Parts: sequence; C-alpha cells; structure tokens
Amino acid sequence: MDEKRGVKLVRHDMKQVLVFVLLLLSFPAAGTETSLVPLEISGNPLIAEVANTPEAREQGLMYRKHLRGNHGMLFVFPESGVHALWMKNTSVPLSVAFLDEQGVIINIDDMAPFSEEQHHAAAPAKFALEMPIGWFSKREIKPGVKVEGLSQAPRAE
Repeated sequence: MDEKRGVKLVRHDMKQVLVFVLLLLSFPAAGTETSLVPLEISGNPLIAEVANTPEAREQGLMYRKHLRGNHGMLFVFPESGVHALWMKNTSVPLSVAFLDEQGVIINIDDMAPFSEEQHHAAAPAKFALEMPIGWFSKREIKPGVKVEGLSQAPRAE
C-alpha cells in the first residue's frame, strides 16, 4: 500500500515538473524583456509576446529557431499608421495580421523567412500580430474579425 502511494506521489511530482517546464518554454529567451498577453480570435486562444518598445519592435522575432503553434508576437505601435514589417534575420515563416485601434483585423499577409520585402497595413493600424504561417487561414480568420484581449497589452513606448 505504501508502495502504491509512493508511485502516485512520483507521478504527481512528474506532472508538476512537466507543467513547470512547459511554462518555462512559453516565455521568451533570456535577456529579452517582454510581456505575454492572452488573446482570442473567433474562439481561438493564443499567447502573444508583446513588442511595445522601439527596441522590441525592431527585434521582433528575429533569430528565433521556432515558434509554438498558438504563440505569436503582438506589435503595439505608439500611434495608428500604415506600418510595415519584414522578415530580415527571421527564419520562422509567419503570417501577420494588421489591426486597427479597436482590434479589428485590417489585412493578413504571409511572410517568407529572411525576406526584406515589406508587408504593409492596408489602412492605419495600431497593432500587428505575427503568428506561425497559415495560423489565420487554418482557422478561417479573415479581415473584419476582432481580436479580443488587446486592452491587457502594455501601451506603446
């Protein structure tokens, strides 16, 4: 009986270790200062790393080797504008959704790794959300859909 209880304790401890490791993996690499914000689009939850400073927006997802399926990066701009993103030094193929001040998707574009081609918002955008390539299309998320949870993101600096 004690042996069975010991096995249960080991299993419980292993579950705690696994949860802890998964949480650690969801945070950005050491040396970067970013916030994480939970968002939802059409019932699809995601976690976005927030780039709200000039340095974080400039760095973006450069030099990352991979990006988890429901994880992305939210760019918060100081003001609405026809902002552009590119893929210089970014090896992970991405899709970007440009969002207006209310969080409504203006346009979505796919971006090729290491490309210096600029991808622009089709109208003034306050936010851009980068996700693994095809994330939006696989979930049938299109322009006009609202992203929920943006009020939790830190303001742009």
